Amino acid sequence: MKKRLVLLDAHAIIHRAYHALPDFATSKGEPTGALYGLVLMILKIVDDLKPDYLVACFDLPKPTYRHEVYDGYKAHRAKTDDALSVQLEKAKEVCMALNIPIYSLEGFEADDMLGTIVEKLKGGEVDIVIASGDMDTLQLVRDENENGGSVKVYTLKKGIKDTVLYDEKAVEERYGFPPEMLPDFKGLKGDPSDNIVGIEGIGDKSATELIKNFGTIEEIYKKLKAKSLEFREKIKPRILKLLEEGEEEAKFSKMLATIRRDAPIEFKLPEKKWSEGLDLQKAKELFRSLEFRTLGEKLERSLVDNGGNVEKKEDKEEADKSVSEEEIEETALALWVVDSNITDPKLKDILNFGNTDSFLEAKQFIFDELKKRECEFVFEKIEKPLIPILKETQRYGVLVNKSFLKELEEEYSKELEKIEKKVWEEAGVEFNVASPKQLGEILFDKLGLSVKNQKKTAAGAKSTRESELEKIAHLHPIVPLVLEYREVRKLLSTYIEPIPKLLDEHDRLHARFIQAGSTTGRMASENPNLQNIPIESERGRRIRHAFVATVGHSLISLDYSQIELRIAAILSQDKNLIEIFKTGKDIHSAVAAQVFKVKEEEVTKEMRRQAKVINFGILYGMGVTALQGNLETDRKTAQEFLNSYFENFPGLLAYIENIKKETEHLGYTKTIFGRRRYFEGIKSKLPFIKSAAERMAVNAPIQGSQADIIKIAMEKIDQFIKEEKVEAHLLMQIHDELVYEVKDEDGKRFTEEAKKIMENILDEKQSLGVPIVANSYSGKNWGEMK
Repeated sequence: MKKRLVLLDAHAIIHRAYHALPDFATSKGEPTGALYGLVLMILKIVDDLKPDYLVACFDLPKPTYRHEVYDGYKAHRAKTDDALSVQLEKAKEVCMALNIPIYSLEGFEADDMLGTIVEKLKGGEVDIVIASGDMDTLQLVRDENENGGSVKVYTLKKGIKDTVLYDEKAVEERYGFPPEMLPDFKGLKGDPSDNIVGIEGIGDKSATELIKNFGTIEEIYKKLKAKSLEFREKIKPRILKLLEEGEEEAKFSKMLATIRRDAPIEFKLPEKKWSEGLDLQKAKELFRSLEFRTLGEKLERSLVDNGGNVEKKEDKEEADKSVSEEEIEETALALWVVDSNITDPKLKDILNFGNTDSFLEAKQFIFDELKKRECEFVFEKIEKPLIPILKETQRYGVLVNKSFLKELEEEYSKELEKIEKKVWEEAGVEFNVASPKQLGEILFDKLGLSVKNQKKTAAGAKSTRESELEKIAHLHPIVPLVLEYREVRKLLSTYIEPIPKLLDEHDRLHARFIQAGSTTGRMASENPNLQNIPIESERGRRIRHAFVATVGHSLISLDYSQIELRIAAILSQDKNLIEIFKTGKDIHSAVAAQVFKVKEEEVTKEMRRQAKVINFGILYGMGVTALQGNLETDRKTAQEFLNSYFENFPGLLAYIENIKKETEHLGYTKTIFGRRRYFEGIKSKLPFIKSAAERMAVNAPIQGSQADIIKIAMEKIDQFIKEEKVEAHLLMQIHDELVYEVKDEDGKRFTEEAKKIMENILDEKQSLGVPIVANSYSGKNWGEMK
């Protein structure tokens, strides 16, 4: 029976994962998104392809022979991000932990390793599958024949989950010619992503026709030089002239595009099958260090499914028969208070943190840590009382006007079609606006839109991410239209279409509010995420009109006014900032007046906007570069603005510098109520990890204190509702906003008392006299509240 070897083009997979997945990071600040994607891809390969052997091929950072013969090779590629470079090195540890041998060689690319291994196994009884995100590897594809097993390519169509398996037939269906002619194709038409020039003027269509009709580049030039009449009659004069002038470029480009099969490496199949030689515990330990919370179990399942030797341990968890779901829930919450980097913990996280298979042992360890870290108040007085409140919130749900959403769906769908047609008009051609590839071809190739420092995808194409499109929005009217198209499409696909399917028989939506949903102490929401309904645009705000009150009731919303800026004033003890709040001035206008050195009545809308940008930017550790972008000005002006700001608010500057030093010394930040957030990355020797940790450390006590305050308010308002027998139900918590459904006759009393509770969570000593202000609004739906 034939064996199956899967060759991992590790570099290509990691690049794809880096651009496809979010910027995951460990609690130390170490980036892990690409590594997570690599492991996911390996597990998917194991489940889909059932390999006997796995081998990984890597590029090395030094130039290859291609660079030596051609300085321009891959010259257009942007410098590898620091976060990606770190993960490329760490990926080798991942492979070793997963029992995957590594092949790389100075002067050669990973593709050349793949080609050489394929060649060395030629004639043997091994079927090979190359797993890659790079289409160059398709030239290695071959069907099974007298020379040995087949070679197929398992490649990524989109992201890291959408895959396709190429054999010879599939390659020919895609390109119109056999796999071995792909280097000829590139030799003729070039490859912009690798800066391979080809013959200028010959594109995909012409290159394909030439190869289909006349064969390889060598065969084409043989016919050209033989002055074959048949050859010349079948080719347009323009293409003929280009071929005559571009012979050297074509042959050189083909050489660059051809994967080598003779790299001087020694290769042999591993002695044991992949699943038999893997040390599961070693792999799990690495996953734990990378904070991959679920991949250990996925790996174990894959091993079991593929015949691996999985050592079964005594299941102590089964012995803990007396453990209730409530006990697990409380322990998970305590774990999050101990280390907020473990968000929304599950039973496996509890056991992992306790480094044991016994829940009771892990629980004891976690509560000991809770005491050691002086976080008992946060758990007992802030978090634990919320457990039943949030359960009741989810059980009760919020009433949704389904017919309103249906009307909105019809309206927005028509709008989407209109915007799409406008995009086509600007482009001069119809195309799939939702396709990043087709959009990129229109914006960057056809229209030639570009700005300095524009980011690229893993494949070397210019990115069409929203943040990148915003950089070029001023260059052509098509870009704002594309952004508008994406906004409407997202509203439809994320909220308007899914929400009706989530309603119960009474049209109530039972979203889950996740108490331990963030690293800062803030809550999160899912099924759906009600905290993310956009309110910046009128289209987004209209969705809120679908959330309605039961007959005889009203929705009452209470939200804190500029709570984080007020907390920043308290924590920094900045006298000028405190005075602005004490006197009840508009914070943004007052700051603008001081920074621009004008009277408050002379502050313009633009001055206030700029002051608002920096006010909130400071809370998130914004530096001069980010400020420059947000203010849409030059670096010098942004620096002057920043200098002027801190001249007027020296206490805030001192606080920011002090919090960085204190966090580096202690390893954590604290809120007003003692909630901790740990930052191991603040001691990193890698500058980009350290600076990211510093930015988060500046914000953590501010955002965390806000989370503490509103959570305490939720519990106190709940006490009032029960004691005074007010008919009111908490429906939603949207960061600094609470939304209740209240019986109409109880509305006035409820609003007055709830507002009073929210404004008095901090005592005079804690607040330093800075007033905490809550605003109240009411209405029959969430969108019309006044």
